[in-house]
Amino acid sequence: MMVKPLAAVFSMLLLFGAAKLPFEHRLEQEDRAAFFHGAKLSLGLRDQVGQLGFLAALSGFRSLVADFLWIEAHTAWEGTQWGRMALLFNNVTTLQPRVVMFWDMAAWHMAYNASVAAMQDPKQPRLALRLRAQREYFELGKDFLIRGIENNPDRYLLYERLGIVERDKFGDHCAASRRFGEAAAIRGAPTYEKRFMAYELSHCPGHEREAYERLLALYKTGRREWLPTLLERLEYLQKALNIPAAQRVNIPEKKL
Repeated sequence: MMVKPLAAVFSMLLLFGAAKLPFEHRLEQEDRAAFFHGAKLSLGLRDQVGQLGFLAALSGFRSLVADFLWIEAHTAWEGTQWGRMALLFNNVTTLQPRVVMFWDMAAWHMAYNASVAAMQDPKQPRLALRLRAQREYFELGKDFLIRGIENNPDRYLLYERLGIVERDKFGDHCAASRRFGEAAAIRGAPTYEKRFMAYELSHCPGHEREAYERLLALYKTGRREWLPTLLERLEYLQKALNIPAAQRVNIPEKKL
């Protein structure tokens, strides 16, 4: 008795699927043009939001499902459920890969909040294991930013955030300088990105001369660039490179 209705429904689904194939193909092309790299809906997402939520995401309600999962991730953060929070962030960014805030906040929670919690974990007495867990959260935060950049190569903020993580969490000044440089190259990026790039380059072994030239160029643009860090690094490099006294810029004395 139920065969005919089921057959009819199945036939309708096939017709609907055939009708929307050209539309989906065009959307896929537009997604690629808009830098949607690796943003695929998976069975893991269905496990998180249930069948109805998964169907809603497939039906064009990605933003609504993403907002729901974002709230769930915030709840996981409040409950220090770091693994669940990482999974939820993965799904949120999959649903809305062009929302920079999602990538930014996911990376921050992993590289900063979760990593600190790992080091302070009272259930793990062994320092080596706490350090390993901390490092893994650093890597997770970095991975969110890298994937975010893949989906948003035209937005400077994620390059900047990655530079900060490279600097503060990995101590890699050379990588940090490259990331700030990539941020500076994007249209509309703040002018301080070039300054940050030069600061980090001045800590990068073998690049002292290049860093000096960049800092000197910034210094010569005017007093607005004479910030304490720039003056400090410039003075250090003048000494490290043995710049002749006659060629050195005059570094204002620090006020007590």
